[in-house]
Amino acid sequence: MTECKINDVKELKALRDENQRLKKLLSERDLEVDVMNEINTKKW
Repeated sequence: MTECKINDVKELKALRDENQRLKKLLSERDLEVDVMNEINTKKW
């Protein structure tokens, strides 16, 4: 039973790390979209 809990903790940590990485990627993409929208609204 202890081994199962250890594996669960390891999996939970891996999932949290992956979630953090994906959140960072999403926020960077959102920033890029905002910048592109700002550029597109300017008159050249």
